[in-house]
Amino acid sequence: MAKPIGKDFISNKLIIFELVIFLLFIALIWLSEFIDIPHLLLGAEATPVNWREALLETLIILPFALLITHYTRKVFKRMKYLEGFLQVCSHCKKVRDEQGNWQQLETYIQNRSEAKFSHGLCPHCAHSLHPEVFPKPESR
Repeated sequence: MAKPIGKDFISNKLIIFELVIFLLFIALIWLSEFIDIPHLLLGAEATPVNWREALLETLIILPFALLITHYTRKVFKRMKYLEGFLQVCSHCKKVRDEQGNWQQLETYIQNRSEAKFSHGLCPHCAHSLHPEVFPKPESR
């Protein structure tokens, strides 16, 4: 059975991808400055190398790159997820945890995520429990 890919692997790969894209964009700015891409490809008037402009553009892009990668890392740190198979009782819907204990599904999920639960009744159960108050739901 293949080992599942972890959240850290995916987050690191995405952050590296973001940084590579930003570096390619900066490289394009400098390349355009030295080989004059608008002149070569579009026939625009040739311009002299302006390293100050390229440096300024680089210094403007770098903080954005760092900010975006910082927030990407922060989002992945907060992200929690469940994976694998959950053994669930077919009658009471309790879940068996790693130690073999049976817990309410809501408790199990709340202990492993930021999820909060609110309870109510679906139309079918509301009618089954209180037919005098709730009309029979349309069947689907």
